[in-house]
Amino acid sequence: MSYAVLADRVDARRSALGSAPRLVLLEAGNDVETVVTLLAALDGAHPVIVTSATPAPSPTISDLLDANVRTQAPLLDAWDPDVVAHGAHLEHRTPQHRDSAHDLHPDLALMLSTSGSTGSPKLVRLSAANLDCNAAQIVDALGITADDVAATTLPLQYCYGLSILLSHLSVGAGVLLTDLSVVDTCFWDAFREAGGTTLAGVPYTFDLLDAAGFAGMDLPRLRLVTQAGGRLDPAAVRRWAELGERRGFEFAVMYGQTEATARMATLPTHLAASHPSSIGVAVRGGHFRIDPLDGDAGDLGPGVGELVYEGGNVMMGYAEKPSDLARGAELSELRTGDLARFDADGLVEIVGRRSRFAKVCGLRIDLDRVESDLAEGGRTAYAMDGGDRLLVALTGSVAADLTSVRREISDRYAVPRAGVVVTEVGDVPRTVSGKVDRPALAALVDAFGEPTCVTSDRLSAPSPSVTDRLCAPLGQGSRADGPGRLSQRGTKTEQVRALYADLLDRPDATVDDSFVTLRGDSLSYVEASVRLEGLLGTLPPSWHTRPVRDLARLSSGPEPSTHSTTSRSRLSSRLRSLETSVVLRGVAIAVIVLTHAGVLDIQGGAHVLLAVAGFAFARFQLSDAPRRERISHVLESVTRIAVPSAVFVGVLVLIDDRFSGWNAALLTSIGGDNVHAQWRYWFIEAMVHILVGLALLLCVPALDRLERARPFAVPVGLALLGLVVRFDLVSVGSHHVNGRPGMVLWIFALGWAMARTTVTWQRWLLTAYIVVVVPGFYGDPTRDATIAVGLLVLLWVRSVRVPAFVVPILVPVASASLYIYLVQWEVMGRVGYSLLGAVIALLTGWIAWRGASPIVEPIARWVGARVPRARASAS
Repeated sequence: MSYAVLADRVDARRSALGSAPRLVLLEAGNDVETVVTLLAALDGAHPVIVTSATPAPSPTISDLLDANVRTQAPLLDAWDPDVVAHGAHLEHRTPQHRDSAHDLHPDLALMLSTSGSTGSPKLVRLSAANLDCNAAQIVDALGITADDVAATTLPLQYCYGLSILLSHLSVGAGVLLTDLSVVDTCFWDAFREAGGTTLAGVPYTFDLLDAAGFAGMDLPRLRLVTQAGGRLDPAAVRRWAELGERRGFEFAVMYGQTEATARMATLPTHLAASHPSSIGVAVRGGHFRIDPLDGDAGDLGPGVGELVYEGGNVMMGYAEKPSDLARGAELSELRTGDLARFDADGLVEIVGRRSRFAKVCGLRIDLDRVESDLAEGGRTAYAMDGGDRLLVALTGSVAADLTSVRREISDRYAVPRAGVVVTEVGDVPRTVSGKVDRPALAALVDAFGEPTCVTSDRLSAPSPSVTDRLCAPLGQGSRADGPGRLSQRGTKTEQVRALYADLLDRPDATVDDSFVTLRGDSLSYVEASVRLEGLLGTLPPSWHTRPVRDLARLSSGPEPSTHSTTSRSRLSSRLRSLETSVVLRGVAIAVIVLTHAGVLDIQGGAHVLLAVAGFAFARFQLSDAPRRERISHVLESVTRIAVPSAVFVGVLVLIDDRFSGWNAALLTSIGGDNVHAQWRYWFIEAMVHILVGLALLLCVPALDRLERARPFAVPVGLALLGLVVRFDLVSVGSHHVNGRPGMVLWIFALGWAMARTTVTWQRWLLTAYIVVVVPGFYGDPTRDATIAVGLLVLLWVRSVRVPAFVVPILVPVASASLYIYLVQWEVMGRVGYSLLGAVIALLTGWIAWRGASPIVEPIARWVGARVPRARASAS
């Protein structure tokens, strides 16, 4: 939409609002109609209260904990607006020909909630001058021009999101209006298509960006990423600044409050990496000072005091009742409530929050320090004031951890244990701006806290109002499942969580976990994807990285009818969608066995499996987790392959003199003989050697950082490096050359690179690589063609529709592919190399997989668990 068209629509909407100033309640969404109504109200001098849209009729438990959907009834009752705007619809509660029911100050333009929580009747009063001033300040601080395009990554009823809109509109820049999340691939398609140049987020947004694989995205016009809305960990600030330096965008840390219209300070982008704890300097026309604290503030170090801001963007004041709307500007400065100091370079550093203290048994406790101390121990915690008690919420903990944390807090801060309440939460409630909703979180801890933490007068059941609010939507099957954890029996959320708990043997799985964080691997991925599709419908490509609670919302519709009558539904019931990697895994291992049985003559399947393995490695082992967790995950996968293989081949060594100890040690390529039987398991050896080598490379911090920064370039570079061996520039042996790890590294790296493609040109680049490198690999045109076709299918086809009756056969075969590969020769050598022998080999491999997995899985986890403890001091 052009600015001319926008102006025409604003004029029409302003006329519909009326000529006399009226109080407007705008239920905002990230859409054109919201922008038109907002601009019309501002242009027509109609004070507007911006809030979130009305919630869906049947909210889920997550919705009830989310400030996005809090009912607007408190605002309607408290302020009695003249007009309520729902999109383009204007509901005139005061007759249009009459004046406003309120006495409105002529300078009053906009009112926002103080915290981004839409249900609070207390509002910040902002003038048109406040809005103009701060928009100009942001334009100046960030260098925004008419060539920029911003995306609405934050809600417009949140001051930071609104500031992005108004600052860009003020200079004629472009704005992409969207409600899509940054974890949605459609958001990035739209962002690229719109030529997005600036991206904004709160700390939670950056967690989502990491989960979405932002570091590897191709965003050719992106020049600036900004962060505000809460403190981002200094290590994360430095990491994002360094990523920006490598990728060609600037990273700006900003600081603000609703009471200052939006933003008060910005850290110059060139200082982000060297001063990651700072918020920088005041925006143009603003000024900071630090006022000394009273004696009750404790010893917080030299130069620390309350941060005070002066500037033209400071609010007129608060409004708590309709009569306050007639008041003019009452403030010339803003006492932020933040504790800060100036560093040696004159930059402001926030060190705490004046109100973030609790008094427990007369002892003053710094809540921020409690959180930071627990974070040093690897725990994610939220500390809150519970009156005479300290409330602490933990995420991702176990019951035994709760008692130890309570004891640790009590000992460290000399607080009686009866004054500390600790509980676990799964889904942390957040406000519309993405911040942690501490009041709602405190209510959870208060209601479901560890019983032994509660004093004698609190041993009764939780407050009915809290219990009713949290549990009523869950129905009869809901209950509090352990300390602080809410369980939704029978819901899609619980079904997905239970599926993961069963399939991955992780009873501790929560709604915040994903397939990757639960250490799912390429084998369990096959079964998980099929079972999830049956439960939820078609899955997105990134389903394995999404938390359970998000996956549960992806259900493609209501439960399927048992009496479907349309031809389309009958057709859908006969077809199922499977990911190509799953289909290739099942087809390849079946073809391998049938070829070895003499039923078929299609060679090259094992090399396609290597590419599938590289594809899976990129998706599961190379998550956005810390380096030590990555290494742990890789070694778990190595264990799942090496342990059953070494045991099985070790038995063969004892009963078959064709095999040697080199085979059992999976070192045939180093010390084996030129005996054909000894090279039957080259594929397994290659996998183990490559994965161990990559685990060692990940141990080098610089290489780990390089892979995160260049997720596509690194595997492509490794694939190119593998050509040194592929074209015999470096010799790897005189016999069974094409099965040696060094010779097939390029295939594994190629599959890895395929998983990292985000744009079409990358796929064409890999296509060219395949066309050049594969021909002549074996000197057998048919075998080379099989490998090339398999690689191209994996590269270009992301899912395949197959008959439903095939799925119960294909999925178990794909899941058991490792064990089928191991047992095939021994089974067919005894039953016969025939179709019957091949079928029995497939069935035997499946039985072996089902029987061995419960034994191998704990061993793999034990190996993985040793890595963090063994390397904690080194990294």
